[in-house]
Amino acid sequence: MYKIHRVDPSLFEAVETLGAKRKSWFRQDNKRVLFKAETRGTGEDWAEKIACELCRLLGLPHVHYELAHEYDGKTARGPGVICDSCASGNRWLMLGNQLLLTIDSDYPAHGEKNYKVSQHTVGAVVDAIDFVTMPTDEWMQDMPFEANSALDIFVGYVMLDAWIANPDRHHQNWAVLWDGQQLSGERLQLAPTFDHGASLARNLSDEERKKRLTSKDMNYQVPKFAARARSAFYGQVSDERTLGTHEAFWQFAEIASEAAKCWLKQLQLIKPASIQAILDKVPEQRMSMIAKEFTLQLLSVNQQRLLEENLT
Repeated sequence: MYKIHRVDPSLFEAVETLGAKRKSWFRQDNKRVLFKAETRGTGEDWAEKIACELCRLLGLPHVHYELAHEYDGKTARGPGVICDSCASGNRWLMLGNQLLLTIDSDYPAHGEKNYKVSQHTVGAVVDAIDFVTMPTDEWMQDMPFEANSALDIFVGYVMLDAWIANPDRHHQNWAVLWDGQQLSGERLQLAPTFDHGASLARNLSDEERKKRLTSKDMNYQVPKFAARARSAFYGQVSDERTLGTHEAFWQFAEIASEAAKCWLKQLQLIKPASIQAILDKVPEQRMSMIAKEFTLQLLSVNQQRLLEENLT
C-alpha cells in the first residue's frame, strides 16, 4: 500500500491562493511542500496519486505526489496529497496564461475564468511552447527517448490527458520555470506536468460506476462515456466548444509527429498488470474496489483508442 503521510497544520506557513481547493505550504526536510486537501470527497487525492504513477510508467517529467492525511493533534481532519515545489532555488513558476500574455498582448490572461477561454488554442500554446526550452535534467531522468524540444515533452502531457481523461489542463494548469531575469527562451524552461486531480472520472459515484460497468446498453458503457471527455484546448478562437481530449492530442501530434509516435510507443508498452499494481496500492478506505475496477477499464479503453487511432 502507498504510504499515507501525516500532515500537521500547525506547520503551515502560507496559503496557496491559486485554484479552488484548500492548499497550504509548509517545510519538510528543508523542502517547501504543498498540502492539497481533498474536502469534496470526490477522489481528487487518489486521482492525483494514480496519475503521478502513470506519468512514471510513461517516463513523463512530472511532479511527484504522495497520499496524505491532515491531523489536528490526534484528531483526523481529512485526506489530501502532498508534493514538493517544482519551483525551487532561484526559479519561479510562470503559469501558461502569463506566458501566453508575453506572446500575445491581447491574450485574456487576467480574466475571472480559466475554462472556456477560446484563445487557449492548440496553435497559441504551440507558439508559446516554442519559445521555451526543455525541463531541467532533474525532471528528465526517466525520459524514454531523446526529446528535441519542449514541445516534444508537452505532446506527452497532452497524450497523458487523453489517457487519463483529464479535462483540466487549462491555462493555469501548465507552466514554465523562470529565473526572474530578462524574458527569453533561454531563461524559460517547461515545468513538469502537475495537477491531475480532476482526471480518471474521480467524481462519479460508485453507483454510476457499477451501472456503467454492467450495463448492456452500449451507449451507457465505459467506451461511450470515455469518448465524451473534453480538454481545455480549442482548435480555433471562433470554436464554441473545446476539443475532446483525444482530438487535442492529435492536433498537437500533427505538429510534433515524431514525438507523438514516441509517446504512443511508450504507452503501448504499459500492460494492464502494471496499472492494476498501481491501483492495488491505493488503500481501500481512499478508493473503493468498484472505483478501481472502473478506473482500470477507463484507462484500458482510452489506451486502446489512442493506439488504434494511431494505426489508422
